[in-house]
Amino acid sequence: GITYRVWAPAAPEMYIFGDFNGWNRRSHPCQKNEYGVFSAFLPDNPDGTPLIQHLSKVKLSITRPNAHDITRIDPWARYVVQEKQNPVYDGVYWDPSHRYEWRHRNPPKPDRLRIYEVHIGMAVEEERIGTYREFSQNILPYIADMGYNCIQVMAIMEHSYYASFGYQVTNFYAACSRYGTPDELKALIDRAHELGIIVLLDVIHSHASKNCEDGLNQFDSTEECYFKGSHPIWDSRLFNYDSWEVMRFLLSNLRWWVDEYHFDGFRFDGVTAMLLQNRAVGSIPQDYEGYFGPQIDPNALRYLTLANHVLHEFYPDIITIAEDASGFATLCRPTSMGGVGFDYRLAMGLPDKWKKQMLIRDEDWDIGSITFQLANRRWKEATVAYVESHDQALVGDKTIAFWLMDKEMYTSMSILQPFVPIVDRGIQLHKMIRLVTFGLGGEGYLTFMGNEFGHPEWIDFPREGNRESYKYCRRQWSLAHDPLLRYKHLKNFEKSMLHLEKKWAFLTKWSFISLSHELDKVVVYERGELVFAFNFHPTQSLTDYKIGVQTPGKYRIALDSDTPDNGGHNRNSPDAEFYTKPEPYCNRAHSMLVYLPARCCLVFEPAQ
Repeated sequence: GITYRVWAPAAPEMYIFGDFNGWNRRSHPCQKNEYGVFSAFLPDNPDGTPLIQHLSKVKLSITRPNAHDITRIDPWARYVVQEKQNPVYDGVYWDPSHRYEWRHRNPPKPDRLRIYEVHIGMAVEEERIGTYREFSQNILPYIADMGYNCIQVMAIMEHSYYASFGYQVTNFYAACSRYGTPDELKALIDRAHELGIIVLLDVIHSHASKNCEDGLNQFDSTEECYFKGSHPIWDSRLFNYDSWEVMRFLLSNLRWWVDEYHFDGFRFDGVTAMLLQNRAVGSIPQDYEGYFGPQIDPNALRYLTLANHVLHEFYPDIITIAEDASGFATLCRPTSMGGVGFDYRLAMGLPDKWKKQMLIRDEDWDIGSITFQLANRRWKEATVAYVESHDQALVGDKTIAFWLMDKEMYTSMSILQPFVPIVDRGIQLHKMIRLVTFGLGGEGYLTFMGNEFGHPEWIDFPREGNRESYKYCRRQWSLAHDPLLRYKHLKNFEKSMLHLEKKWAFLTKWSFISLSHELDKVVVYERGELVFAFNFHPTQSLTDYKIGVQTPGKYRIALDSDTPDNGGHNRNSPDAEFYTKPEPYCNRAHSMLVYLPARCCLVFEPAQ
């Protein structure tokens, strides 16, 4: 038989109805206990088949005194679908006769993350919604070949409004049915694990959609139940973290995605809004007095700490990432040490910094300010650095590549024509910005799909304002694969950059900035055994330029943004060797002379 249990404390009566009983709203009542939990047992049919058949529709009916009955979907529904021309989702009973058989174990927990942020529906070139199957077949092999070891998957938790980018969740236990079935999502994750890629879910426990009939809002007919107020900007409901039942619902939700779908971890969205009493509308604390003062919501802080404790206790290899803009102290320290327990935080200040640089001529860039921003993070609190995620390309904004090259990307990206100055500048800076961020900005690295090859334009989901168009809600993969277009050079550089980290594991190692020269526009730093050198000057190439090196010996070029394959001008010799001298320089024990072409970056590795 089938047992239903649903928490609805203010509801007087509840019934289960659907295809199985001809949509009779009164034939199958639930019993309510003293804790507000309704339950019902539905015995199997005489022939042994379940009363509710797999893929049949099922809903809940709640009576109200002196008012009409209201229809709801089970908050724990595993699968919900939307019929054509019907804006409201239907609950669907998911109970296949054969459970998905997992073929591959979760990969071991990596000691650093090279994250590819993805959206399944956007991952096709055609103007439509992509599927789990297509992503598994076409995109996962590409991700593995590029050198990423992690995908962060957006918009999986079911959301009725596609244009919300998955952040207005209606059904917290259901995988998005637009892309396929729950088993097809499992197959995707299984395939990722086969390729050695871990999978993180973008989990939204900071707020929920205001939808009632197919969401959680006013579930038991009252404003409270799961929530306590609304967010003034997001137009969504805020969870009541002071409620035991809400805590159980959210903590169980985390375990559900790990146990049922084998996710390797979570990226927690909206952590700043959860932590702050003002929900990040207005001032955000930036010091210890603010972090540990009345601005903080103790119930939300307690929930986040408990969530991390539970996850790491039950799943030692789990990974959690916090999207937090406040720099909250101890956010990424273990709960056993009094921290909140996240493994990483997103370096949300870095994309803002680079966006500001787009408004300034690069010859006027403040090099010291850039390196300070990149290196400014809490000791022993791991950070995921990024130039741009999905946020930076939403409608009204545009990708870094489009900021740099704009309309020239439509006419001047062919290798059959000479470089035009805007495209030349854009391609060289695009590579340099990504490498300096990757190499100096944190202990992990992230990019949104397509941005690695300089995807043009912006992201805009189909909506009434754009006549439901998918033109800007897709990824133009052909740009990167076309041998006659310069997008391939940006892809090549990203791949080389990722494989260099794969070889040297520099994200796990110390860094030291030895030079940040304003006049020369030069940055030099060491990360582990490697030496990174950047010349951001637009015109001045530097011959026999002295840089500091701590470890003596012979060095060679491991990565050069100026090679033809990377869209450069081939001004360096790939076979060149560089020998250190016992001459201290820039607070390093040794030094060596190198050639730094204008708008070029180099990484030197030990030759032995």
